[in-house]
Amino acid sequence: MKKTIIILFVLSALAYLGYEVARRVSVLRAREKEGGRRGGAAVAVEVGSIRTGSILETGQFTGSLQPRYSFTLAPNVGGRLQRLLVDVSDTVKKGQLVARIEDEEYVRQVEQAKAEMLVAQASLKEQESSLEFARREYERADSLLARNIASESETDVKRSVFKVAEAKKAVAEAQVAQKLAALKAAEARLAYTKIIATWESGDDVRVVGERFVDEGAMLKTGDPIVSILDIGVLKGIVHVIERDYTRMRLGQKVEITTDAYPGKIFPGTVARIAPQLKESSRTARVEIEAPNADGLLKPGMFIRVSVVYGEHENATLAPAAAVTRRENQMVIFTVDADKQIVHMVPVKVGVTNADVAEILSPKVSGLVVTMGHHLLSEGAAVTLPGQKAEGGSKTKPRGKAEDDGKKQGA
Repeated sequence: MKKTIIILFVLSALAYLGYEVARRVSVLRAREKEGGRRGGAAVAVEVGSIRTGSILETGQFTGSLQPRYSFTLAPNVGGRLQRLLVDVSDTVKKGQLVARIEDEEYVRQVEQAKAEMLVAQASLKEQESSLEFARREYERADSLLARNIASESETDVKRSVFKVAEAKKAVAEAQVAQKLAALKAAEARLAYTKIIATWESGDDVRVVGERFVDEGAMLKTGDPIVSILDIGVLKGIVHVIERDYTRMRLGQKVEITTDAYPGKIFPGTVARIAPQLKESSRTARVEIEAPNADGLLKPGMFIRVSVVYGEHENATLAPAAAVTRRENQMVIFTVDADKQIVHMVPVKVGVTNADVAEILSPKVSGLVVTMGHHLLSEGAAVTLPGQKAEGGSKTKPRGKAEDDGKKQGA
């Protein structure tokens, strides 16, 4: 029962609201029909001047910031994380020691590899000595054979012993090379227990973005430890639609704003433009480089980007508030100050910003209504600021807050 009452109350309220909206729309339409040309009451309006000047044609986009370079430090060997020398937001220099993996096992591997290397080197020396002895014996037997003192069979035996000694020396040399490689591998694994931050390009100083583990953690090869970010220059990533894609150029200057710093403008430059549009969204990725020497901008921030396409000089400019829509076309109301009436002029609008709108056609000049045009029609009578309205009192220019308040109450 209670639920039914609530539903009936809501429906009644909506019906009343719809009635009020219809009634007010009807009143406004009646005012328009009975205004100006039929001798209705003059409408008090605010006006502005049409002027000639230049206006920038810009594109507006939204996106987010990313570090220019970023990577994750991870160990090349497994083990217990013995020391972690940096934390989030710490600065890191190129070549700086960031962490240590417990190295006792890797020290023993290096010592074992060194011992095996010494054994292999000793074996090589032994084989070199044996080879030298076999060489002299073979040369002596060959000399005796030439003088018919030694038999050919004896010389063959000495030659065979010499060849075997040569082969054993080659094996010993290979074993030395093998043990040397094993030693270098063990030394490399030991060196990997020291996690060094290094990179090739960008600034020599970066910052720690994230920490993924704590001291004492058991790590496998490739487990992330910390992320390193270069935020001296940030990348602003925006996606542009097909209409704007062809107007983007490398090196274009842009202005970046963010909610974190209201009213502050950061400069940037178009650095990279994707060579294709994504078929799913019909947009292309554009990267903007934003210098960040003071470190105010941070990766992940939401940004608004204004890209200047060009400048229209000697353009006819009207206050942006003067342009309104009537019957699916853009119009302005020009003021005939002598007759105290307005003329509704359909216009073709070009570049528009928060302050002014470019009027492409027709050619217009003089004063235009900037506030109050929702009550006007062609030939409507108006009262300009500073002139007497119908009760003898003078109208006066109103501030924006006052205008907005009165407009909402109309």
